[in-house]
Amino acid sequence: MEELVGLREGSSGNPVTLQDLWGPCPRIRRGIRGGLEWLKQKLFRVGEDWYFLMTLGVLMALISFTMSFIIRRVVQGSGIPELKTILSGVILEDYLDIKNFGAKVVGLTCTLATGSTIFLGKVGPFVHLSVMIAAYLGRVLTKTTGESENKSKQNELLVAGAAVGVATVFAAPFSGVLFSIEVVSSHFTVWDYWRGFFAATCGAFMFRLLAVFNSEQETITSLYKTNFRVDIPFDLPEIFFFVVLGAICGILSCAYLFCQREFLNFVKINPITSKLLATSKPLYSALAALLLASITYPPGLGRFMASRLSMEEHLDSLFDNNSWALMTRNSSPPWPTEPDPQNLWFEWYHPQFTIFGTLTFFLLMKFWMLILATTIPIPAGYFLPVFIFGAATGRLIGEILSFAFPEGIVAGGATNPIMPGGYALAGAAAFSGAVTHSISTALLAFEMTGQIVHALPILMAVLMANAIAQSFQPSFYDGTIIVKKLPYLPWIRCRKISSHRVIVEHFMNCTITTLAKDMPLEEVVKVVTSTDLAEYPLVESTGTAHNLFELLNLQSLFVTSQGRAVGSVSWVELKKVISNLTNPPAPK
Repeated sequence: MEELVGLREGSSGNPVTLQDLWGPCPRIRRGIRGGLEWLKQKLFRVGEDWYFLMTLGVLMALISFTMSFIIRRVVQGSGIPELKTILSGVILEDYLDIKNFGAKVVGLTCTLATGSTIFLGKVGPFVHLSVMIAAYLGRVLTKTTGESENKSKQNELLVAGAAVGVATVFAAPFSGVLFSIEVVSSHFTVWDYWRGFFAATCGAFMFRLLAVFNSEQETITSLYKTNFRVDIPFDLPEIFFFVVLGAICGILSCAYLFCQREFLNFVKINPITSKLLATSKPLYSALAALLLASITYPPGLGRFMASRLSMEEHLDSLFDNNSWALMTRNSSPPWPTEPDPQNLWFEWYHPQFTIFGTLTFFLLMKFWMLILATTIPIPAGYFLPVFIFGAATGRLIGEILSFAFPEGIVAGGATNPIMPGGYALAGAAAFSGAVTHSISTALLAFEMTGQIVHALPILMAVLMANAIAQSFQPSFYDGTIIVKKLPYLPWIRCRKISSHRVIVEHFMNCTITTLAKDMPLEEVVKVVTSTDLAEYPLVESTGTAHNLFELLNLQSLFVTSQGRAVGSVSWVELKKVISNLTNPPAPK
């Protein structure tokens, strides 16, 4: 299309375009255009290729630097152990920096894109992302209101952020708050309670509302739909088997926590793996991912582990209330070319292996494969994998019971078929609760499925599993803190602090600087200027000092006797003493 031209009134007759004629400041625009044309002629006199080559080099240098910068700043793992350390009063540099947000999102997206190959989730990273945003919004609020920084308010936002992180993954606000209380905080103030519930409810509501807007759901429903019987979901004798399932999950969790922690230590001290992790993290990640992908290849061993299912489909299939063992006792369903959304349980069946064989093989393989996956230095969550592992454990027990009692267990003259899906739900809550040392996983199971018919047996299974796990092993997150050597007070297993015959007087520093009421001003100035202390707190307590450090997030405290300062205790000294108590050094 030809450009329209015209004559300006009073001009010499030279035509101009209508854009110049009607545009603002035509003379200035023509001058700028002329200047740019002159500059183009001068610059491109040496050849325009050189400038494009220079631009290419500069851009690639910027991209290279940015990638290196991001890789250095990516916070690996779940992030919950570091958050526990921060809430205990220790400052970790750059952990809550909003600049890490984009790198964490990109890394987590890549992790989730692998599906069930690497078998990792997103709960921990979502908690980290939520806490990052909470910390950033807290700083924005402080600058907006002009108030000074308040550490107590900052911790309130962080705890609420942790609750939101869990709630937005499972659409479970109640268990999200309780999980943040149990796992993230050593002590929880009542003032934070309603704040966490408010934020978690808003997050869970929006998460499910988006599913409705995206036409995935007709209305706001639970994340995983189940069809358990409501009138008689289980018979009274089954309570015993649910408790046994809890004990099995507790024993398995102890084995898993021990092996996972020991393998992490091995990877750190082994000369080959430690060198790879120090200099070639992408290579280590690629080798580990290649091994896991080779094993889970569907036409190969993956055929016996339902590897074609996603992690969400794993749960959907395991929560099925029908007995697969009874359904395949007299028939052999075909293995579809693609997973059937209406019959996902077909992926768990193999004519030579049977349902019991595939579930057992899945548990044996995923036990060590999940441990290996936790060593890969990528943003990933570890709660959902252990939740699925527990569901598979419960499913196996439920299938065995349904096969042993095909008509159900007789109770009061009536029989009701056993629902293996109920055992899968109980196993998921029990094993994940034992690994994380939390009871809120029982409530999470109810919120995820929208049914509470198995409330009593699931809670009993979770309590049994926790009783065993907490007696013998630290939680998954505490174990990670131990392996990473994060600055966190060691865990005292014994509930009675008085059972340890070590008191503050045995290890406190008795050489301290004090200020008396009647001290002259000159001496006060001399004392203050000769020390680096910013404040002089006085604490009078007859307790081993552990509760004070843990509850008040202290770094040091002073010990007094009848108003007289007799010593001081630092956080480092207390940590050393507790470590010697829990892990006594070998005699020389």
